[in-house]
Parts: sequence; C-alpha cells; structure tokens
Amino acid sequence: MSRLVFEIGFEEMPARFLSSLVHEGKEIMKAKLTEIGLGFGTVHADATPRRLAIRVEDLDAVQEEREELVTGPPAAVAFKDGEPTKAAIGFARGQGMSVEDLTTVTTDKGEYLALTKRTGGVAAMELLPPVLEACITGLTFPKKMHWGSGEFTFGRPLRWLLALLDEDVVPLSIAGLESGRKTWGHRVHGPGPFELKGAFDYEKLIHEKCRVTLSASMRRELIMEHGEAAALAVGGQVVWNHSLLEEVGGLAEMPVPIVGDFDPSFLELPKEVLLTSMESHQKSFGVQNSDGELLPHFLATLNLNPTNEELVKKGWERVLKARLEDARFFWKTDLAAEQSDWLDKLEHVVFLGPLGSMGDKSRRIEALCGWLAEHLEPSQENDARRAGRICKTDLVSEMVGEFAELQGVMGAIYADKQGENAIVSTAVGEQYLPAGPDSPLPEATCGAILSMADKADTLMGCFGLGRIPTGANDPFALRRGVLGICRILVDRDWRVDLRDFLTQALDGYGDITWKLPREEALDKALEFFREREKNWFASQDFPTLMVEAALQAGYTDVPGARARLAALKEFSSEPGFENAVLTFKRAANIIRKQAESMELSGKFDPDKLEEEAEKNLAMTLGRMSPKFDVMWEKEDYQGLMALMLEIRPAVDAFFDNVMVMCEDEALKRNRLELLQALVSRLGRIADFNALQM
Repeated sequence: MSRLVFEIGFEEMPARFLSSLVHEGKEIMKAKLTEIGLGFGTVHADATPRRLAIRVEDLDAVQEEREELVTGPPAAVAFKDGEPTKAAIGFARGQGMSVEDLTTVTTDKGEYLALTKRTGGVAAMELLPPVLEACITGLTFPKKMHWGSGEFTFGRPLRWLLALLDEDVVPLSIAGLESGRKTWGHRVHGPGPFELKGAFDYEKLIHEKCRVTLSASMRRELIMEHGEAAALAVGGQVVWNHSLLEEVGGLAEMPVPIVGDFDPSFLELPKEVLLTSMESHQKSFGVQNSDGELLPHFLATLNLNPTNEELVKKGWERVLKARLEDARFFWKTDLAAEQSDWLDKLEHVVFLGPLGSMGDKSRRIEALCGWLAEHLEPSQENDARRAGRICKTDLVSEMVGEFAELQGVMGAIYADKQGENAIVSTAVGEQYLPAGPDSPLPEATCGAILSMADKADTLMGCFGLGRIPTGANDPFALRRGVLGICRILVDRDWRVDLRDFLTQALDGYGDITWKLPREEALDKALEFFREREKNWFASQDFPTLMVEAALQAGYTDVPGARARLAALKEFSSEPGFENAVLTFKRAANIIRKQAESMELSGKFDPDKLEEEAEKNLAMTLGRMSPKFDVMWEKEDYQGLMALMLEIRPAVDAFFDNVMVMCEDEALKRNRLELLQALVSRLGRIADFNALQM
C-alpha cells in the first residue's frame, strides 16, 4: 500500500474560503480515485492560509483489474462461408481486439458475437496526474482571480505544487507550475524551501521545519489554550466568539495569542459595542471577569512569535484606541438624539421598492403587533404596539450605521436610555431572534410577538412583489424568517391560524399595487410555510411520509400540527397501527374517487342501512363521535389514536360484509355518506393515504 501527498501552495487565502476547500478537495480526491478504480483507505485534507494538503492512506499501487463481456452483432451475420464479415471485423476493431479474440454467446435473443475485455492493471503513477489536476480545477470560490500573463484562475495565485506517491514525484503541470517534492513553510519562522524525501515524512516536516500547524482544529485549540492562560494572567477570561475564532484560526499558520490593554474609560460604552468594535475591526476577543463584566484588556492573535512583544502589543493598542474613540463618538451622538427625530428620519429610509419607507414598515409592525397581542396576550397589547413603533429607529443611529450587526441590540439600549419600559426595550432587542435554525428564541412574550410581526410583514411584502425564494436565492432570508415564526409558535404553543395572520400582514400594506394577485400571493406564502414546516419536522426525526400525512390534515395551526404528528409517531409503534392505516386508507380511497362525481356531506340515514355490519358501523360511529369531538376539542391526540383502534374492527367488518358500490343508487349513496362521516373525522388527524404500509 502506498501513500499520496498532494499540497497546493498559494498566496494568503481568505479565511472564509478554507473550510470549503478542505471539503471539496477531499471529496474530489475520493470521487476521482473511485472513478479510475484505485483502491484507497482514509483521505485527509487540511488547509492553512497558504496551502491545501490532501493525503491518501493505503492507496493501491496498481489499478484494479476487471473483465468485461462485450456483446456485438448476431452470429448469423458475423461470418459468411467461414470468413468474417464487415460486421465482425468492425466489432473487433472497435473494441481494439482482433477477430481471433471473438467468441459467441447464447442470449435470450439468440447467438451473438462477444469478446472478453480485460481492463485495469495500470500503475497508480500513470493514473494520478489527471486526478491531481481535477483536485485543483474542481475547487470552487466565491471569486476567482487571474495573475501574471496566464489565463488560469484560482482563489489566489498558485505558488507551488508538492505531489509525492511514496518517494516518487507525481508529474503535473498547471498554471505555469511543475509539481515537485518541495514545500514552503511559515514566512518568518520557517520560510524554506524544504525538500521532502517521502510522503510519510510530510507531517513531521511541516511541523518541525516549516513551523506550520496544519490542522484548523488544532490551531483553534492553541488559540483557546494560550489565550485563556494569557487572560488569566490579567485576572480575566476570554469572551469567545466561535465564528471569529474559526476566522482567526484561518488567518494564521502559527497562531500566537497576546493580551493587550485599553483605557478603562472606554468601559463606559456598552459591552456589546466594545466587543463588536474589537471583533469586527481588530479580529480580537474581549476579556471579562467572573461576573461577566468587561476588563480593559483584549486578546489578539499573531501569525508569528514576536521578538519584541511589547512593541507589537502597543501597535495593536494604538489601532484599537482609534476604533474605540470612534465608537465613543457614535455613542455620545446617539444619546443626544431624540426618539422622535429618529422616527422622522425613518420616513426617508426606503424599505423595499414600492413597499414604502421604514417608517411605513414600523407602523405596519405596530398594527400587526397589536393584532397578535390581542389574540395571544391582551395584557401586553400596548407594550407590543409601542415596541413595534420604535423597533427600527436604531437603523438611523450613528452606531448601527457603523456596526450593522448591532441593529436591535442598540435599539434596546437606546430605548432604555430614552425612558421606555423594560418590556418594550427587551422586545426591541429580541426582534431579530431567532437568527438561525438552532439559535435562541425570544425569551420575552413581547419580543416573540414583535419578531413574528416583523418577519410576517417582510414575507408578505416580498410575496406580493413576486420576490419568492428559488433554489439558494433568498436575499431577504424569508426561509429563516418563516422557520423562526414556526419555532416561536411551537415553543409557546401559540394558536394563531396562519391564514388569518398572513392576511392581516397583507392587509397592512393598504392599497399598494402588487405584482401577484392578492389571493395568489397569500396562497403561495401559505404553501411556503407548509414546506418549511415539512422540512423542519422531518429534521426532528419524524418520518417524511408521516409528516406529509399530518400536514395534509392541516398545517395552519403549527403547534397543533406538530402535536398530531407526535401522537401519530407514537401511535405507529402500536401493534395494530399498520392494519388500522390500511383499513382507513381503503375508506379514504373510496371517498376520494367518488368525490369526483358526487358531493358527500357525511349525513346518512341509519334507517336505510340493511346489512348488520353497516348498522354496527353506524352505531359504533354514533357512539364514538361525541367522544371524538370532546377529545379533539381538548387536543387529546393520544386518546383519538386509541379511539381509532377501537373503531377499526367495525370498519373491517363493514368492508368484509357490505357491497358499497351496489346497484341501488340510494343505498350506495347512503353507504358512501356513512364512510364520509368516518373519513371526515379521521381526516382531521392525518391523511392516511399519504402513509405507505
């Protein structure tokens, strides 16, 4: 077994590109090796700012040999008077064989010419060059660039290629570079070049001579370990931002954390402002005490081991001081502003095309918050309306103009400073939650109401304009917004009918001219909700068909749909589940087919039933219906499932002994109405047709 090492060296690559390079490089290598029939073991891939390193363990030295039987023309036309015809000669030539290699095989269609082709057995060294080339050309980037006079494009200019199969160089020529056995190390502490004798020495050379930490996870661990030690030395602990940690880990090949200081007077600024200023501009972390209060220190990460750490630290401190001075200016300017001034400014900030200004949007949100609070938490209607009215004012503040990621956060702080009560200011701070599929939900009731109102307003505005997400294109994050609404509704068990809610949001736009007809926009938005619910429930380990069955019965009450789904999943483990489903599917199928030609109400005449089995079903249904209705009202879905098992024997007996589609039209209709009465109730729980047994 052999080892392959392929290192692509390039100029400093943006940190945000690295994780996709690792994933793509690894997958391309595996796919191409499989395609050419070279067996392999584990494939490793790592990236630093200056290299992508792919290593393949236990690589076969020779391609797997295969035999393939290839059939040709019928034997009857292959030879004439013992001599091969053009058909036979052409078949052999086309396969790179001679006529003497031909045989005949008997198939269902008769005798045909055939030959056995042996493929494979090619040395790995001959097969690898195009594989390695694909590992370069197959990589994707948000943006590519040219360099020099060549036409080749890549994320950053390529500088070297190391390609070794055990101790031999795999030949490759691309972008003016030739592969070899040389690599380059850290620009300061191990520049190189260094020559690699064999593939098995790669990691040792990279670590000891190149002074490079190849693994991204190891770089992050080093930053955290040494960073915490440095913070502890000044009596604090690091405020870790994990997305920033990943970015910083992608900026250094040899990360060295250091702690710097800033003037304690800057601690008058809100913690969120200080952290954002450090993180966004300086790629640094804050340091706090055990009570969560910031200390006048920060943690920076260098890409070298400085000879004069104090000098380097002063440079970082000087730049951060300028940033914090700016932040303090924004803070003081904003504190001097009045809420009414910001509300006036919102009238001149465009929301989206013909949908008016951000002032218009805040008034719509105010009204929608009032409607939601009236239905969900009437005691908070006034606070919800106020939160909706001022929720966007921080968009015109100096601070959010500089740090857009602080929108909402600064809104809450400024609302508090300007005398709004805690309920209102907290709600403003939670309006953008949840920020992702697994991120925290609003903790406050008013915050949850405001979050839903804001998201619904944006959703209906976009759908009315026909700006509906397609594929990966979702510039207004509507998928995230809809999932956020669903999560809030389920978390709080809030029963709001989505059609009513979205209609209210759409009505808030008044007489705007829409691109889509009003009802079409509403229907498309509801279907959009349905798809998000379906995907979300499926991600929670509910079987896809079961999710479909539950949503077919109704999805506009999101917590109710999930409760029915949970009961259905629990019911599926019962011994009689499959037979019950088959029985109810049969009833539903009959009704579905007949619905095309007749309208059924579910009202039947028990006096016109003839067979004992149908009379028994009618009696059982009559006895069970009141129980069903009570359980449905109480949302006792487990009880409803148990009731279904009770009624099943009567339904089975009905199908075993009663001819539904009889010749007597009146009798047939009465029996169909009986089944309709059954199906209409069961259909509230789930569409059993969607289940497969």
